[in-house]
Amino acid sequence: MWCGSRRDFLRASAAGIAAAGFNTAARGLAQIAGERPRQEEGVRVLNPQTRVPVSLIIDDSTCLVNMAHFGMPQFAEAWPDRESYRKPWRKTPREIPDAFLRKFGQWCRDHGVKGKYSVVPYPACVGWLDRDLPGWSHRELLDSLDLVRTLLLPDWDVHPEMVSHTWVINTKTGRPYEERTADYMENWRWTDGKSVDQLADYMSYALRILKNVGLPCEGITTPGGFGTQVLAELAQATLQSCRDVFGAEVPHYFRHLYTDDRSVAPRVEYASGLDGPDPKCVVSIIGCTGDWLGGWDGMTPGSVDRFITEDLGSGRMVEVIERGEPAIIVCHWPGVYFGGEELGFKIFQEVVRRLHAKYDNLTWMKLSEIARYWAAKKLTRIERQAGTITLDAPFACPQFTLSVPARNDAVPKLSAADTPQPVEEVRSPLGLKPRTWVRDQAGLIVCFDLPKGKSRLEV
Repeated sequence: MWCGSRRDFLRASAAGIAAAGFNTAARGLAQIAGERPRQEEGVRVLNPQTRVPVSLIIDDSTCLVNMAHFGMPQFAEAWPDRESYRKPWRKTPREIPDAFLRKFGQWCRDHGVKGKYSVVPYPACVGWLDRDLPGWSHRELLDSLDLVRTLLLPDWDVHPEMVSHTWVINTKTGRPYEERTADYMENWRWTDGKSVDQLADYMSYALRILKNVGLPCEGITTPGGFGTQVLAELAQATLQSCRDVFGAEVPHYFRHLYTDDRSVAPRVEYASGLDGPDPKCVVSIIGCTGDWLGGWDGMTPGSVDRFITEDLGSGRMVEVIERGEPAIIVCHWPGVYFGGEELGFKIFQEVVRRLHAKYDNLTWMKLSEIARYWAAKKLTRIERQAGTITLDAPFACPQFTLSVPARNDAVPKLSAADTPQPVEEVRSPLGLKPRTWVRDQAGLIVCFDLPKGKSRLEV
């Protein structure tokens, strides 16, 4: 991510584009939705199990290396006039130890927290995760990678945050380019004017390093301003690179966050081939908070109340959850660790406590799970003839939840590939899980694991 809030970056970017004479609205909508199937009016796809998805995005993370410590002097070289890069970085720890990752990861598992954890492949040009990390033994590197695989992967997506998160790497030589300006920083202007193939080549380079160390990826995170001026190309390059390197069925990317009144629902883009054997799409995941835990530099104290106030009555998370949209917190790993004080972690723990005290209808999800659900929500063909609803899904999706108009005495019957799937009635929407249903004022709500291809619901 950009070294500063994404909101500040977007403000700065918008000002720069306007000054250059570009239409910012047109550029912001550069991505296209692609194909959209017919969906029967009145039949609605609800949130999974009628719950509101929540998630945590962690940026600027990797194995052992404190990205803020090693990155700040490189940022200062590219932007010598910026006060934000003149902080006393030498006083910050060079390492964020695995002991902290283990503590953080175990706490999140105990409390059901899920999300995305970046693993920068060549962190601040210190060393390669699939080779060696100077300053740490090879054994320490292997142990750190194993911790990510065993502790995090069940509950977290792993993303590359491009290759180094600082200087751009020549993919033909594996070395940074010689030029030391903002034009050759991943965080800024290098992506301007780049084609889909050029971006995909660079992103694939990062993905292959993580593949070499056994870290599967279904998506990417952009470092700072990466791709801001080529949003259409960025989306298509994500689709291309994640499919090519990992065979990801529903690739996704994190580029945007909004803290105003704009929707933060995921955007399903470039859908094609929905009726054929190789359906495609890419999903843009949108964060809903600034980094209010501890900052990218691990020196900027955050605030619990900006997420949710002590009386549980307001805050950004409350705003988004009440709208029923995925509420995705954004933070940076150096700020979570906060120089060993763990201030960001403590703030996050209190945020989770308050959220769980206020709401009983949340579901923590990985970004890939949210992306898949929204792809199924937008791209499944839904048709109705009399009392039979036919679904034709390009992508399978667990916990798929439909609201269906029906008579008061109707009882649903579900079948997939002509095989009956028994469903049981539950007392309330919060009791929904796959193969259950509940009656409500509009008719029926049915939850089931949606298979790829055709399924049928009789009401």
